[in-house]
Amino acid sequence: MLGSLVYNRHCMKEKGVFSSLRFELDDAITYGTPKDSFRIARQGLREAQATGRAGEVEYFKGQIKMLQNKFASALEHFDAAIRYNPRDGASYNDRALCLVELGLIDEAFDYFDQGIKVEPDYATIYHNKGWLLNNIGRHTEAIRYFKKALKLQPHRPVTYDNLADALFNLGDFQGAKKSYQKVLELLKPRQCCDIRRQIINKLKELETK
Repeated sequence: MLGSLVYNRHCMKEKGVFSSLRFELDDAITYGTPKDSFRIARQGLREAQATGRAGEVEYFKGQIKMLQNKFASALEHFDAAIRYNPRDGASYNDRALCLVELGLIDEAFDYFDQGIKVEPDYATIYHNKGWLLNNIGRHTEAIRYFKKALKLQPHRPVTYDNLADALFNLGDFQGAKKSYQKVLELLKPRQCCDIRRQIINKLKELETK
């Protein structure tokens, strides 16, 4: 019994390490540089290999292939990650993103939905499904997914940015303005100067609406 308890604590510690690395990688891809993203993905791969975590090995290999724009190869690694852990919503999410890059939109929606089913509390997958809906003109549906993502992760500026874009596309300029202002509020000081400038320009544009 004592051995089982120690083993479970070890597994929880490892899971925490990889959850943290996944979060850092997501943050780097969204707000950082390709160099930062590659560094974190390779760190995750090394740690997964060192600890024998086969599912995490495949996940970080898939991330590296995505960063290299090798989306068909990335699919193979995310498929393997899902076989090791069928409840890994992030692998379904990133598989869906690869399918988007390959032009397979209907299949991408299927994997977003599968990911939501197996990990319904994973905010990123709602965000990304909303992003895809918004990009193909289904703005009202997109807003529902952005709001679901924000309910789960309320301090994520990129989701407010996408929500603002969807509201703008629907002509809700006041709603868009509030969401863009929320982006500026949530961005860390000195974070994403280019994005900050873009948001300020969008707010100036909305003043004329």
